[in-house]
Amino acid sequence: MTQQIPRPPRTEPVPEPELAEVRNFRDVGGLPTTDGRRVKPGKLFRSGHLAHATETDAEFLASLGLHTVFDFRNAADHALEGPDVELPGVRNVNIPLSDPADGKEFWKMVRDGGVEQLRGLLGEGKAAERMANSYRAMIENRTAEHSRVVHALAEDSVPALMHCAAGKDRAGLSIAVTLLALGVEREAIVADYLESNAPHRRYRVRRGSEAPEARSPEVMELLAPLFDARAEYLTAAFDTIDQHWGGVDRYLAEGLGLTPETLGRLRDRLLG
Repeated sequence: MTQQIPRPPRTEPVPEPELAEVRNFRDVGGLPTTDGRRVKPGKLFRSGHLAHATETDAEFLASLGLHTVFDFRNAADHALEGPDVELPGVRNVNIPLSDPADGKEFWKMVRDGGVEQLRGLLGEGKAAERMANSYRAMIENRTAEHSRVVHALAEDSVPALMHCAAGKDRAGLSIAVTLLALGVEREAIVADYLESNAPHRRYRVRRGSEAPEARSPEVMELLAPLFDARAEYLTAAFDTIDQHWGGVDRYLAEGLGLTPETLGRLRDRLLG
């Protein structure tokens, strides 16, 4: 059984378990807040989906003492990848952060389109623009879902694991919102987000054909912005908070409906 390794403050790379079929797993413990505190280790985790977890992977995840697993995938993701493995005594909460029909034709083209089609769809900055816009939309349109997550963490859902398919976009933004509520420094939130680019963390890009041209260097370059974690995407989310609500404090209070008492409970649970 893989042993969990206590995490020191986030000043050096931290050893992590090697999970065979769960991508992008990590503990966000150790991240610094603006008032000099740190996120407690062993309280908040993030990853890609758990649908293909091996027995050993599941054994490690069960050892974390999780209360809740938040799954931000939608029905289309579940149909493609399958449901999460069941972990004993752990509550699974599905809160879709995207509509199954949203972008259905787009993602079909990503899987099956030829290089000429992909150039028209993704070239000349279109892919990166689409990703930044999706982050803006999740901030503006998913306040109820993000509110539900943060309120649950403040009440009874810690330790928690948050994931989507790749653990980068929907889970990455939900982790970022939670860390903003904890008062974590924005630079630290971005640095943690960018860790999703490590080769062993990245989502395995699916293409409909196994032919070499389906994964040619040009095709993979066109697809890269969709599967990269880029600081500009998270910055687009932060800018939306600043533009729409005038800053984090109003976003938390008015957008997510978080009272000072709820924020206090959240911080007591997750900060040391």
